[in-house]
Amino acid sequence: MMDWSVYIIQCTNDSLYTGITNNIQRRFSQHLNKRGAKFFRGHTPKKVVYIENGHTRSSASCREAAIKKQSRVEKLHLVMSGINEIHDHKPDDAQ
Repeated sequence: MMDWSVYIIQCTNDSLYTGITNNIQRRFSQHLNKRGAKFFRGHTPKKVVYIENGHTRSSASCREAAIKKQSRVEKLHLVMSGINEIHDHKPDDAQ
C-alpha cells in the first residue's frame, strides 16, 4: 500500500529531523510526548515543515535514508521545493 509518508520536523533549536509514518498527526503527537525517536529526548519538535506522500513502507525507508544523508542546506531546499506537500512550507530560518 502506498500510504506511507516521509516527513521533516523543525525543532525549537532549528534542528531538522527526518522520519517516516503512515499517520503524520499521530507521529507528531508521539514526538511531542517524547515517544518514539530518541532524538526528541534532547530536541523539542516545533512543526512539520515537509511531507512527501505516496510511498510504500520500503520506498519511504529508502527515501528517509537518502534525505538523512543530505546537508542541512539540501534539506532546506527540499522543504522549499515543489514536491513538498505542505502548502505553507517555509522553515523559520528560511523566511
